[in-house]
Amino acid sequence: MSAELSPYTEFMPATPPPAPTPKSVKVQLTAGTGVDIDWADGHASHYSFQFLRDACPCALCDEERHNEGREPGEAPHAKPGELPMFRAGTKPVKAEPVGRYALRFTWSDGHEHGIYSWDFLRDICPCPECRARRAMRGDSVGSLQQ
Repeated sequence: MSAELSPYTEFMPATPPPAPTPKSVKVQLTAGTGVDIDWADGHASHYSFQFLRDACPCALCDEERHNEGREPGEAPHAKPGELPMFRAGTKPVKAEPVGRYALRFTWSDGHEHGIYSWDFLRDICPCPECRARRAMRGDSVGSLQQ
């Protein structure tokens, strides 16, 4: 009996390789500047807190982004006819590790459901090098999560 792949297998997205382990993680909570990660492979990532809030990986935020056609880290679009208003930046009031694989934030808007794994953070790295690599591969950040 030969093993046959399901006809759906060819449509399943490739899983990106696991992220290298961070060498250091600095959450600049008091300064309010964001999160800096130095990865074991020598890469360095900086994430502003607003970028991270807009990239929240929880199911509710992910669905909202999907419905609006936004990528993780992309700010919500203004609704048609809505005047542009000042949007105060959301900041974390608390940050904590989740095991050895992630961070969790409690945000000033009360949200606290997202678990930001090292793999997720590396996948959404906003640096020009990582953005260019995703663009060359034709990956959107959203397709990496699914």
